This record gives sequence, C-alpha cells and structure tokens, in this order.
Amino acid sequence: MKTETIKWVKGSIRIIDQTLLPHKLKYIYCKDVPTLWKAIRVLSVRGAPALGVAAGFGILLAVKDYPATDTRQLIKKIYDTANYLATSRPTAVNLFNVLDRMKRVAMANCRVSPSRLKRIIKEEALHVYEEDRTVCRLMGKSGGKLIKKGDNVLTVCNAGALATVDYGTALGVLYNAHEKGKRFKAYACETRPLLQGARLTAWELIRAGIDTTLICDNMAAALMKQGKVDIIFAGADRIAANGDTANKIGTYSLAVLARYHRIPLYVVAPYSTFDLAIPNGNTIPIEQRDKQEVLGFAGQRTAPGNVKVFNPAFDVTDAKLITGIITELGIIQPVNRSNIKKLFKHKT
Repeated sequence: MKTETIKWVKGSIRIIDQTLLPHKLKYIYCKDVPTLWKAIRVLSVRGAPALGVAAGFGILLAVKDYPATDTRQLIKKIYDTANYLATSRPTAVNLFNVLDRMKRVAMANCRVSPSRLKRIIKEEALHVYEEDRTVCRLMGKSGGKLIKKGDNVLTVCNAGALATVDYGTALGVLYNAHEKGKRFKAYACETRPLLQGARLTAWELIRAGIDTTLICDNMAAALMKQGKVDIIFAGADRIAANGDTANKIGTYSLAVLARYHRIPLYVVAPYSTFDLAIPNGNTIPIEQRDKQEVLGFAGQRTAPGNVKVFNPAFDVTDAKLITGIITELGIIQPVNRSNIKKLFKHKT
C-alpha cells in the first residue's frame, strides 16, 4: 500500500484532498501559495510531517517563477511567503521548523545569483520530502518491534501515510509490523469532531490489509477494561523539551486511561516535531477551531445553534504518562528532558 499524500509534480504541489475521504480520492494541484494556504487551513492537507513538507514546497512554489532582479529581492519574497504560510495553523511545529529552515538556506546563499538560489531552494524542498520518507521508515522499524503477534493495538486520529509523505509515524509502526508478517488487531478511535480516525485511519489500515475495528472515542475505556488493548501508538504535532506532547484532542484522555489500566502508550514522532525552545507543554500554542465543527457534521446540525462551544484541536499529554517516544534515532524511554537532550545532542 502506497499513499502519496503530497508531491511536487510538474511545477505544482499535488495533494490528496483529505476532506473528501473516504468517499472520494481526489487530488488538488496547488499552483499558487494562497491555494496551498487554504488547503492547510481547511485540512485538505494535514499532519505535522506533511505540513513540514508543504512548507518547503510552498517556498519553492513562491520563488520558481518569481521575476527577481537580484538575490535580495528573492530572499524578501521567501521571507514574506514564510510569514504568510505561518499564519495558516499554529500548533504543528514542523510547519514552522521547515519555514525557518528555508529562510536559513536563503540567507546562507545570499551571494549567489537569483537563478542559482532558486535551484538551491528546490533542492532543499525535495530534500525535506525525502527526509520524511526515510525517517518514517526508520521509526516504523524501531516501533514495529514492540508489536507482538496477536496484539490489540489502539491508535487515535490519523498519524499514517496521510499525515506524512507516504508512510506514517504511528501507523508506520503498524505497517512495519504487518510487513514483517505479524498478525494483530487494530482499533481506531473515530476522533471527534472531524473524524480523522473514522475517515482516514480506517481507510488507510483497511487498504493495507490490517484487521481494523472502528470505535467511538468514549468506548476506549470499556475496551481497555475488557483487556482488548495491549499497546497504544499516537502521533504528535509538537513536543516540548521535557517531553510533554501536543497531539489531536483525546490523546490525553487515552494516556490517563492507559496509565490506570497499565497499558503502554508510545508517541511516534521525528526530531522535526520537537520544539526544544519550549520548556513544557504549558506553553504549546493550541489551535482553537470553528464551533461549527462541533455543532454538526457534514452540513447537518446536531446541536442547538445558541449553545456555547469549546473546540480545541489538540490537547497536551504530560511526559510522565508517555511510555516512550519513538524517533528516527531510537526510543526515548523514560521520557524526560535529560533523555531527549541526550538523544538529540548532535542536533542541539
């Protein structure tokens, strides 16, 4: 199973429109930056790693045909585009990390010609793309060893191919175990209010041939009590220096339940999802979504129009509730500031 979520194709960014899944597989071709910005905002493209790749491609899209007369003018265009794309969504740090990376590359090559800088920007954007392919498979290999034959595996939201270039973070672990011939059952939380688990994760896992059962979010506790969950894997949108992790709303609830039922919960995320400048989860910016997402679904109203709505897209799971963080360099366990710093010492 190969799902190419985002790709540079003939001078444009081709993405799967995830708002239409699972009923329709359709591609959007972003030929200008405002179209990409909207695609990010409405969740046509989503998932922290995929948003990082989108950031790199967005800078490339902005400069490829820009008629700069000198390099300084081109660098200004890069900075302006980066600042614009940064307003699309606030929590997934991969987006900001790659935008900053593209700006650093531009400044490091401020003395080359505009045409040469354009080629360098393209090389860097494609490098970000290839990096995601590589690190997801490394994480999958490392985490896949944790799944045993006959296990019941629970996951939340969508941290699969649709959240990355083509493989996945948390679901990449499941894919690796499946490729190794292990047979296990997967349970996917539906993940309200936008049902990324029901619409996207279930779609992915079934296509991969993995035995999959969909559950409502509030069924997880009963499933655990019945002994039908052996291990949990979740993705991440931003991880603080101490290991506190922001992920799709509902992950914290699973972590608390898992601790009570003595079930290991692993977060799967690359180095690019860590924000070591943030000391703990209290300062992670949490995106607040439109109340209409809670008042109804698919255009149908399910609640009174005058009711108040609380709709954060993410919650923060304390590091002490996380069994380990699976990265491309290995597993951080136990999760704490010291072990994170030790693993990434050559990057900090």
